[in-house]
Amino acid sequence: MADVPTIRRILTENKVLAVVGLSANESRPSFFAAKYMQDHGYRIIPVNPRYEEILGQTCYPDLESIPEPVDMVDVFQRSENVMPIAEAALKIKARVLWMQLGVVNDEAAQLANDAGLEVVMDRCVKIEYARLFGGLGFLGVSTGIISAKRPRVVPY
Repeated sequence: MADVPTIRRILTENKVLAVVGLSANESRPSFFAAKYMQDHGYRIIPVNPRYEEILGQTCYPDLESIPEPVDMVDVFQRSENVMPIAEAALKIKARVLWMQLGVVNDEAAQLANDAGLEVVMDRCVKIEYARLFGGLGFLGVSTGIISAKRPRVVPY
């Protein structure tokens, strides 16, 4: 499992994220996380055969269809579906395989690690970014609505 300095370095050095399983549905965790990372300077490349475009970016049916280099493959898929994604990440020469919260596949992690990819498993890229670089608030969302400051009392 990646430690805090490793995660901090990964998020600092890898700015092009192919998000496998990214949904165009704004209420889905994949959309929320990708939008957050996009808003914080990351290039998001959606990977989902069901869509043509997400977050204003061309959506690709698979990793091999992406015409530019990818730093990190961020996986929003079931654990049992990760192995082919890990194999594709190797083919496109990604540097990091990141499996989101609840996504655990030790065999795929071992394959990627043995091939030289860094692996983060069972962690949310958005939560880790917010935790390490600021912006983590109530429920993992920095809304600016909730504050530890007492409200100014206005006399009647």
